[in-house]
Amino acid sequence: MSKKDKEKSSEDPKIDEILESSRRDFLKKVGIVGAASVAGAAAIYSGYRYEHAKSDGESVKVLTEDNRLVLIPKDQMKDYKPDPKRLLLRGRDGIKGKKWVMIIDLSKCRNARKCVNACQGAHHLRPYEYHINTLQMQESVNTPAYHMPKPCQHCDNPPCVSVCPVDATFKRQDGIVLIDNERCIGCRFCMAACPYSARMFHWQEPLAAEADKGKEYDIELNVPQKKGTISKCLFSADRLREGALPYCVSACPNGVFYFGDENENAVTNGTTKETVNLKELLEKNGAYRLMAELGTKPRVYYLPPKNRIFDFEKGEEQEYKELT
Repeated sequence: MSKKDKEKSSEDPKIDEILESSRRDFLKKVGIVGAASVAGAAAIYSGYRYEHAKSDGESVKVLTEDNRLVLIPKDQMKDYKPDPKRLLLRGRDGIKGKKWVMIIDLSKCRNARKCVNACQGAHHLRPYEYHINTLQMQESVNTPAYHMPKPCQHCDNPPCVSVCPVDATFKRQDGIVLIDNERCIGCRFCMAACPYSARMFHWQEPLAAEADKGKEYDIELNVPQKKGTISKCLFSADRLREGALPYCVSACPNGVFYFGDENENAVTNGTTKETVNLKELLEKNGAYRLMAELGTKPRVYYLPPKNRIFDFEKGEEQEYKELT
């Protein structure tokens, strides 16, 4: 206690009385008060350290839906229960303002099959199950053979959609034809109606049935796959929602695929990442669509296999030349 405090204390008759009556008792009382103060301060500091640790020391990294990696305090985490109806509605609406289109340059395809592998991996398909396949084509005995990747054509006038009795397969406003396996009854009317044979049927349990058990069904990825239902190319609708190119387009090492938005009149090559004018690409290269006479209006265009940079017969024997 300071001299000034002592003087002040001496002016207080009650304190003086205490000091005079029992200094030991006074010191005892002071000791109790001091201990209580220390204990209180310790509790406050402990609380501060706890709060500090909660906000800075126990954070976790979280990847948001728009692909941002953020840190959030662990104590503020909450369990997320996805709403299946929300994903289904989003999957049926599509991406507003877009009109997706694919261009396949047959002069560059050398049957690398990277597109096939990437697609099968993304959609949990077996090696003999295809959303996209590469066919060996030859128009006549006097013309050279070539390889042709063939995915779903995502027709603007899709016969597969009109025959579905339960509205399981549908056409979105952004041009993509999808399947809702939660509604599909496996009647296979759509397979019979498709002139491009672009659909497959799950006769057996899907490859990743056990691993995907309990996962939320993603209608834009068509995973988990389901026995007794139809599956097919989705134009990688899940990737498009993230602003990325389709799996097959990105995986090709030879510059075969272009993909983009018809409304913007621009498509990007999946290998070189070069973006070009869609109309010019189609016009200058004599693009065509498969079975155009049927009136199905496919959203997949082909560029003829002219001026090929490799020999068909030796294509699989050569090392793949990746474009950069």
